[in-house]
Amino acid sequence: MTKTPLLGKTLDELQTIVLDLGMPKFTAKQIASWLYEKKVSSVEEMTNLSKKNRELLSEEYEVGASAPVHEQRSVDGTVKYLFCTPDNDYIETVYIPEEDRATLCVSSQVGCKMSCKFCMTGKQGFATSLTAAQILNQIYSVPERDKLTNVVYMGMGEPFDNLDAVLRSLEILTADYGYKWSPKRITVSSVGLKKGLKRYLDECDCHLAISLHSPFPSQRRELMPAEKAFSIVDVVETLRNYDFSKQRRLSFEYIVFKGVNDSLIYAKELVKLLRGLDCRMNLIRFHAIPDVDLEGTDMDSMIAFRDYLTNHGLFATIRASRGEDIFAACGMLSTAQQQAEKENHDEI
Repeated sequence: MTKTPLLGKTLDELQTIVLDLGMPKFTAKQIASWLYEKKVSSVEEMTNLSKKNRELLSEEYEVGASAPVHEQRSVDGTVKYLFCTPDNDYIETVYIPEEDRATLCVSSQVGCKMSCKFCMTGKQGFATSLTAAQILNQIYSVPERDKLTNVVYMGMGEPFDNLDAVLRSLEILTADYGYKWSPKRITVSSVGLKKGLKRYLDECDCHLAISLHSPFPSQRRELMPAEKAFSIVDVVETLRNYDFSKQRRLSFEYIVFKGVNDSLIYAKELVKLLRGLDCRMNLIRFHAIPDVDLEGTDMDSMIAFRDYLTNHGLFATIRASRGEDIFAACGMLSTAQQQAEKENHDEI
């Protein structure tokens, strides 16, 4: 019999479970504490529950945590973990240590529907969305979990295309019964799915990052087909209705491609597009992926681009490239694993 994971359950859901099993309502808070504070690996470890209640719970439920099945370590300390889902799909999670931060980049889907030209995950196509349990398991099960200072939803998949599960995981990360993290420690990245964007901003206080990559809609459409349905102009107009001057931060992600979007013409258009928004721009070096005719620009061009933006009122930073020696680009490791398994199967 397949058991249901407790990981990823909100307090309300845990209360429903314990009441259905005939346990006192307060047992739900005890279970939440064992899951999200003590991070146990089995129901049997929940020792302030009676033996009878542990047995009752174990009949249908399990913690639901699973360890990574593979890892790759970079010379710069970055670690990419590969997790296997119950359906034998693969997702990637990346641990990024820095001087004063330890960030975990998590996935929200297996594959992705957005088909961005520069993304290996998009080339996989879409398989399925992750549950809240599978999203949280990435945080729960990495060896560095107690070192983490930040989490970013920038791995495989489009978070707003799996918004229910993403919001549930964010509730647990920030709730008093859960991880008790400040929303300021969490950033969710999106191409800008309009319906999901508005709901996220209305229901969540975590930071937001929008994948931009070109200020010109026609070119953005070539790089990111989602532009056809979710225009960056419309996304920006939606964002103008919200206040980003206080706790919640708005940023834009901009991968800089050599000879494609790295000239000052683009910098000028970005300033024009985002004028009046309280935001920042993260400039990103491109990690090459197979069969894509794009390459990263040189550092001098990136510095000139950054300086133009900052000097014209749009604060910009250059994100340090990490893990280039370990399939750093999102989707590379899981694609390699899938291909290896296919080749093994074909040989059999």
